[in-house]
Formats: sequence, structure tokens, C-alpha cells
Amino acid sequence: MCRGCKRYSHEVIDWNSYTDKQKQIIDERLDGFLVQVMSSKLHIRDASILQWQCQTQRVRFPAHKSPYIWLFQLLRAGAGQILDTAQFGFVVDSPYQHVPLIELRDIIDREFYLLSEAYYQRYIGMYLKSDN
Repeated sequence: MCRGCKRYSHEVIDWNSYTDKQKQIIDERLDGFLVQVMSSKLHIRDASILQWQCQTQRVRFPAHKSPYIWLFQLLRAGAGQILDTAQFGFVVDSPYQHVPLIELRDIIDREFYLLSEAYYQRYIGMYLKSDN
């Protein structure tokens, strides 16, 4: 599995041969995992402020996707520079308020990876084992 994009090795290798629909299915799976992890630790209070900050900070974000995806891109680009999350349109849930944003970003990334890996083990790995 790619640690960066969380796609499985066969998805990375075969990506250019996939149809747009196949790519969309993979993107939706990954987006769902990321939103699940993000929304369990952070809450977006104002998506328009978040969008404005992403644009102001020149953070590339997919405007057609969930604001939680935008927020993850923002954290990847500069979690250490965010001092007041309200100015960026989000808040950190109380169990994680003591965790520095850089560390929280890394926790989120690890959990995102673990969700992708668990999905692979349950559905893809099981399918591959049954083929043998």
C-alpha cells in the first residue's frame, strides 16, 4: 500500500489503465475513510472560512470534495502554522485539544492508513486467498 495516497500496490501500478469509473470508486473509498477519521477528531464550523484559508494559503484542495478533505490538505501543508483553528473554520474535539496539530495530523494519517489496510485485509486479501 502506498503510504502517501493509501492506494493498494495493484491500484498504483494499474492506475493508468483504469476507467474513470474505476478511479472514481477508488477515490470515493479513500475519501470515505479520510472523512471518517477526520470527523472523529475535528469539526468544521465554517466551510467558507476553511475554503478561503486554503485559497489564501495557496493550499491545493479539491473543491468538489468534502471540506474534511480540504482540511486534511491544509494540515498536510502547514499544521504547525495554525495557532487559532477557529480562524480556519474548524475546531479540535475535546479529547484531542491537548495534541499539537502536527501530531494530530500524523495520528489521522496513521488511522487513515490503518483503515485502508484493514479494508484490504478483509475484502481484497480474502478475495486473493480464495483464488489460490
